[in-house]
Amino acid sequence: MEVCRVCLEGPKVGSTSCRNNSDRYGGGGRGNYGEALRCERRVSALTLQHTSIEGRAIVRDEVVREPLSRSVEDYLKAIYHLSEDGRPASTSQIAEVLSLAPPSVSGMVKRLSELGLLTHEPYRGATLTAEGRHEAVRVIRRHRLIEAYLVGYLGYTWDSVHQEAERLEHAVSDELVERMATALGHPTVDPHGDPIPDADGAVARPKLTALADVDAGSNAEIRRVDTSDAERLRYFAGVGLVLGARVRVIEREPFSGPITLEVSGRSQVLAHDMAKLVYCAI
Repeated sequence: MEVCRVCLEGPKVGSTSCRNNSDRYGGGGRGNYGEALRCERRVSALTLQHTSIEGRAIVRDEVVREPLSRSVEDYLKAIYHLSEDGRPASTSQIAEVLSLAPPSVSGMVKRLSELGLLTHEPYRGATLTAEGRHEAVRVIRRHRLIEAYLVGYLGYTWDSVHQEAERLEHAVSDELVERMATALGHPTVDPHGDPIPDADGAVARPKLTALADVDAGSNAEIRRVDTSDAERLRYFAGVGLVLGARVRVIEREPFSGPITLEVSGRSQVLAHDMAKLVYCAI
């Protein structure tokens, strides 16, 4: 089945147009377009190249930026996070993050590559292009500002805010997001300490150390907790490991064993895997 290369949707039942009212299909990237696409979900800054009806001239149309579909935004965001260390995101990693079957992911990766949002190398993985990274960072900014606003103004806690922001990030307007940023005083981190990209897409990354790697006898301040799992966040809050908390590492067991901390004057033993999720300034 052919799909619209703009919204990646198939045809409506009994129609030759896509589910979002595009007049023609791109043939999955094979050949010219026919007539210009008029889909409601247009890819940001995508240039369409097509042949006129008479078949005589090649025309290039610059499509006005409009929001991507939710599924495309989720893919771009997942690939961005998975490739932050500089390595491509594999199909199996993307499938695990998005809870999808690998064959479905492979098909979408191919389509996003045809749209210029990522590059894909067989047996290595997917890497975002400049355009794909721009779109991913835009969604991440929305998500983290929404989290900050919900916690700062609406009484959400850091363990309850993630799923709400996941729903809202695809629905709110850019104007509303920027008004949230202004109301919050343009914060640089969200409630979990994750950096909020600025309006130009720049991401500040201060040098932090995982609590699991802090030497015994050292003092540290909690700056970031790298999880959105509600149960783990509630546990961290319950033992005092929240943003801004000062801790002292008393002892580290060898071979990835637990570490013993002093938090708010109390001794606390923390599993190594949990300590790897907490990032500190020393």
